[in-house]
Amino acid sequence: MSRSNSMRAIRRARRRVSSARPTLGRRASTLRHSEAEGVSASLPCRDAVSARSARGVTLLELLIVIALMAIVAGFVIPMFNGPVSTSELRASARQLAAGLRLARSEALAERRETFLVVDVAGKRFKVDRDPAEHALSSRVDVKLFTAQNDLVSDTIGSIRFFPDGGSNGGRITVASGARKFDVDVDWLTGRVAILD
Repeated sequence: MSRSNSMRAIRRARRRVSSARPTLGRRASTLRHSEAEGVSASLPCRDAVSARSARGVTLLELLIVIALMAIVAGFVIPMFNGPVSTSELRASARQLAAGLRLARSEALAERRETFLVVDVAGKRFKVDRDPAEHALSSRVDVKLFTAQNDLVSDTIGSIRFFPDGGSNGGRITVASGARKFDVDVDWLTGRVAILD
């Protein structure tokens, strides 16, 4: 290519660059240097494309990002308000076990029958002569397995302890989903144990 043809190409390139959207900073100065070195006229077209794409995002791109954020939030948010933690389940089981041990120790100390009454629907329990009712976590499920004659109603029952420390036996299950803790009372010895 002769010198006059290359000069014409440079002039055409400069006209295209000046008619395109003005660029700022280093990119514009680099473009002018490369034009002076005789770079082909296709470079300013690439610059015009990059200037057009640098203006912003399309509505479609924005909708895709919002949809992805909604999907991620749908998976993450239930994790924070989700099922009961294992420590909360264990705390409820320990609370029941402490009440059962208190009832057993009262039966041994006072040489009389004592019992622990469990309200499954209200998620609370009461030891024989203790006026306080102890509430369990409202987020746990409670089930009572005891002798038929110690069931007061469908939702209220008791586990009885005898003066010798023995018991009628039974089990109180504290659960949430598939996780559970069983508070087991041995019928012969009255021993209270928490089973995973």
